[in-house]
Amino acid sequence: MFDHHQQVSGEPVDEAERLDRALGDRDWTIPAPGSVSSVFEAPSGSLAVVSLGDPTRPRVVLVPGVSGSKEDFVLMLPLLAAAGYYVQTFDMAGQYQSGAAGPPRGRRFDYDLFVDDLVAFLEGGAPAHLLGYSFAGTIAQLVLVKRPDLVRSLTLLATPPEPGNGFRGVRGLGPFTFLAGGRIGAALMTWGIRTNKNHVPPLRLEFVRMRFDFTSRRSMEDIIRLMKRAPDLRDAVAASPIPKLVAVGSHDLWPTELHAWLAERIGARLVVYPTGHSPCETAPHQLTRDMVELFRSAG
Repeated sequence: MFDHHQQVSGEPVDEAERLDRALGDRDWTIPAPGSVSSVFEAPSGSLAVVSLGDPTRPRVVLVPGVSGSKEDFVLMLPLLAAAGYYVQTFDMAGQYQSGAAGPPRGRRFDYDLFVDDLVAFLEGGAPAHLLGYSFAGTIAQLVLVKRPDLVRSLTLLATPPEPGNGFRGVRGLGPFTFLAGGRIGAALMTWGIRTNKNHVPPLRLEFVRMRFDFTSRRSMEDIIRLMKRAPDLRDAVAASPIPKLVAVGSHDLWPTELHAWLAERIGARLVVYPTGHSPCETAPHQLTRDMVELFRSAG
């Protein structure tokens, strides 16, 4: 199913979009009211975690991507908790407040490291409705294939839609990405974010610039290398009977058509919001609405 949330005469079409369009800038270091910070001892090291809601309620786990952090979901946490879910998110190894976690000296960050960390985190509580954002969407799919007992539903948020070189379909730059290795790719990503090529508001820009001071550059370089050799998980994910959602902005890094092909291939519903690569920040009400609908379909 393809749901493209249209606008009529420039006006939002529903309450969720009206609320999202009314969002202003905020101090992204301030946690959601009532949330609890903790540390999870994962195979790769100590991971910074934020949780909100009643732990006896159905569990939702939100995983941010490369150069991201748990704060990317700060607007969604209270919405999901209010809908009756226990929601958790954490900084992946090498990212922000989990910057010290990672492989032993002399080894690189690899898919197994991120998968093992997420499996351990899921094993630490009830099976969860799982969201993977960008690169973490690939990790979420790997976990679903490896440990289907831990995943109740799967949401892929702005996830690279193609296997192999995941950057090859990026708007404008795709044909040239084979020239850039991990070090150059990480440098370009950092430069683009620091110089605000994403056109984020001032307080958001201040936060993402600060976050680089704690994020491991080595982790970013290794993840860029991993994204250039993404496994083909489409058939295995399609074989899973759990409900699935592919959620993207209409101005995402990858064209909507590629996300639509991925959704069709894996048997997922596709939702497209009038925003960019970060619907969790810019369309949290719409994304939460669609995720809760997905959760309910899981029973």
